[in-house]
Amino acid sequence: MTQQPVRFDNGAGYERYMGQWSQLVGVVFLDWLKPSNGLRLLDVGCGNGAFTELFAARCAPASVSGVDPSPMLEFARARPALRGADLRQGDAMSLPFADNSFDLAVMPLVLFFVPEPARGVAEMARVVRPGGTVCAYSWDMDGGGFPYAVMRAELEQMGVRTPGAPSEEASRQDVSRRLWESAGLTDVETRAITVQRTYASFDEYWGIQLSGPSVGGILKDLPPSESAALQQRLRQRFPADAQGRITYSSTANAIRGLVPAR
Repeated sequence: MTQQPVRFDNGAGYERYMGQWSQLVGVVFLDWLKPSNGLRLLDVGCGNGAFTELFAARCAPASVSGVDPSPMLEFARARPALRGADLRQGDAMSLPFADNSFDLAVMPLVLFFVPEPARGVAEMARVVRPGGTVCAYSWDMDGGGFPYAVMRAELEQMGVRTPGAPSEEASRQDVSRRLWESAGLTDVETRAITVQRTYASFDEYWGIQLSGPSVGGILKDLPPSESAALQQRLRQRFPADAQGRITYSSTANAIRGLVPAR
């Protein structure tokens, strides 16, 4: 079976599936980044606005812009903190903005989806002013940090291939560092961010998978016996506490660098 790319179309479904994970990482990421107030922000791959809203609410930016190819922009535009933001459909490898337009550009959980990550990083560097910051955070795909790595592994053991990202190696700290340095960015720093998410029950976890953009359709198409067996294996991998909740950790790799004088 040919592996298909992940498609992100449903902003509300993405919020439950990945948006909450993104914000958990985003809080720690912003504490590390320490952006000043009054910045001109560009969120590259803003999707449904999960991180964009977090930045707008915490950091009092002078302006907020975002770009994404998906129809989830409509969900993002409806977020209270993003009303009036400049959110455009576009490509991370060809940003629809002039040089030196922003103080800070960020790619939250996007770098490994860019077919040519080097072009994406170079584009962020182009649109950020000298002295400004280019940054990102990505799930540690090679290190098992993806929140649904266990689900993915269990399905693949069943012979079921799951949609993948075109540039998963870009999530590694050493690879992303090379990308930043190759784009001419300076003072490059990386760090790992590990967060935990708690689901009220296994049924909540499973229901979120059914609505997820990458595996929902696959899970719904499983024969009942295979679905039941998969759920049983996942219950063993994610033991519930006394209240029936399941909690587990995921890890993202973060990076930042400065645009030098031109």
